[in-house]
Amino acid sequence: MNCQIQAVFLKKKSTNRMTKKAKYTIFGKDLDPAAISQMEDAISLPVSVKGALMPDAHLGYGLPIGGVLAVKDAIIPYAVGVDIACRMKMSVLPIPFKNYQTHKQVFRQALETQTKFGVGEEFSRPRQHRVMDEDWTFSHVVKSLKDKAHKQLGTSGSGNHFAEFGRLYLTQDDIGLTAGEYIAFLTHSGSRGAGARIADHYSNLAKRLHPELGKPLNNLAWLDMKKGEGIEYFKAMELMGRYASASHEIIHTAVLSFLGEESIATIENHHNFAWKEKIGLHSVIVHRKGATPADKGVLGIIPGSMADPGFIVRGLGNDDSLNSAAHGAGRQMSRNAAMKRFSFKDLQKILQKKEVTLISAGLDEIPMAYKNIEVVMDQQKDLVETVAKFEPRLVKMAPPGRKKRRKKRK
Repeated sequence: MNCQIQAVFLKKKSTNRMTKKAKYTIFGKDLDPAAISQMEDAISLPVSVKGALMPDAHLGYGLPIGGVLAVKDAIIPYAVGVDIACRMKMSVLPIPFKNYQTHKQVFRQALETQTKFGVGEEFSRPRQHRVMDEDWTFSHVVKSLKDKAHKQLGTSGSGNHFAEFGRLYLTQDDIGLTAGEYIAFLTHSGSRGAGARIADHYSNLAKRLHPELGKPLNNLAWLDMKKGEGIEYFKAMELMGRYASASHEIIHTAVLSFLGEESIATIENHHNFAWKEKIGLHSVIVHRKGATPADKGVLGIIPGSMADPGFIVRGLGNDDSLNSAAHGAGRQMSRNAAMKRFSFKDLQKILQKKEVTLISAGLDEIPMAYKNIEVVMDQQKDLVETVAKFEPRLVKMAPPGRKKRRKKRK
């Protein structure tokens, strides 16, 4: 199989008595050794059943970003991720791309007036959505976050979260559309402050319940799905999934309403989540941290960077990947390293070359900080097939230094 290496490790109990072998599959080449080491730690857990490492993999908390892990009767908060239910959504507009320049100014106005980005950003008049009418009282921590979550509903965070317009190129009739070039609106964001607080709370709880793990394995501490703590976290995670979906819905509705348009096709998916699935006849919990669901026939979105293409894909249902694929290009250098190595002049040069207009973003998101998305896609031909290509043209992300300025005001 293309670019795959199977790695097998012995699983041991605390008594060091060998119990069984577990395996994971690496997709891609020249992956970060730190990410591989994290995956080896994850597959060594007594609850682990099977794993996979995507070609965009890099270092994360506990499970590497781009890591997929199936476990038995357990849920691992940091294997879901800090930004629970981080998500992609695309709306295709009934406007051919040849008319982009005619509409560019109003697209920019839509992004500047209908979206908010950055740590702590919220609306003074909270947006309304049925997700806020759900039960938020099943957990004291979830209940305490409801008001803040309501104010942040429909906003986006910092880092690699974005909202952008671009060119969608469909080579053949698919996703309910005829082949051609369309203008599409794409967003990337998750569960905001509420999701982060829930992740921290339940991960700390899991660590207290498993003091035997020690560092660095304690970031992989799990909650028992047969007990109250695990059931409660899973319920909170699913609520954050609906909350993140609601935020995208609000953003897309607001932007399209500003434009006076309706979408003619919509695609969306989580990539920081855990699902109840089966491996053969065995029920497992599959964590996809920075990994796109890619069961056979399932549509997903894999973005590049602010100046590189993204792709609409259809899953091939590869068992070795646990029906998963990459969630993006993946970082090849840290944020600090990118800011030390590059300047805004470097950023402007690449944006001009790719014909991208950037409304706001930090230097840490410069495209050169990411792997080559075309190479990543080539390394997962056994996982997904490409349906369409998306090229960013007008991009908005959190303004640089937003977090630092906010701290100074406190």
